[in-house]
Amino acid sequence: MSTRPKPGVNRIVETAIYVDDIPSASAFYDTVFGFPALVRDDRVVAYDAGASTVFLLFKRGATLDEVVLAGGTIPPHDGSGPTHFCFAIDAEQLDDWEYHLAELNIPVEARMNWDQGGKSLYFRDPDGHLIELGTPGIWRTY
Repeated sequence: MSTRPKPGVNRIVETAIYVDDIPSASAFYDTVFGFPALVRDDRVVAYDAGASTVFLLFKRGATLDEVVLAGGTIPPHDGSGPTHFCFAIDAEQLDDWEYHLAELNIPVEARMNWDQGGKSLYFRDPDGHLIELGTPGIWRTY
């Protein structure tokens, strides 16, 4: 057993989901969130999701082969089925988000009031992924 201390991590930098139709999915995320796109092609859309985080939309099945770039190789990956992720929002923006989603005819599937004082809204994207918008207080760490 090593006597070296266990290395740590600072945060999650990227969150990736897999979608059936990149144009449809990216149109949804462009309309709902307006994130600036860092990369946009037939295989992937990478968004600047704020606070040094990247939100990735990969075309399902299009990343089953490794990608060799000048700096190295990205191993194959993929996913299936609906996933869940949460975007952080300010508490005072919760009502604005509800109004924005209603204007876009996107139903809020659920609401949650957390024990630590945070609140969440849940809705789905065209691929069935469950999107959460969470205010501070949904976790001890947030």
